[in-house]
Amino acid sequence: MSWTSLAATYAIVWWLVLFTTLPFGVRTPDATEEGMEPGAPEKPRMWIKAGATTIIAAMITGVVWALFEHKVIDFRAAVG
Repeated sequence: MSWTSLAATYAIVWWLVLFTTLPFGVRTPDATEEGMEPGAPEKPRMWIKAGATTIIAAMITGVVWALFEHKVIDFRAAVG
């Protein structure tokens, strides 16, 4: 697996993991101020979610890389 393929895989996995971690810990405020979206989270904690996303995406990408390196998954053999 080339570095560009690995970087592209990591980017895709990172965004997928981010979208799955966004709902965790979301609490809407009891009383909303005027002009505020009622569904907006009180404390989104994006830095914590981005950090967790980075670690989880690195682990998943590492597993995918290992599967390709050890020929467990091989798309070239399936085509030919």
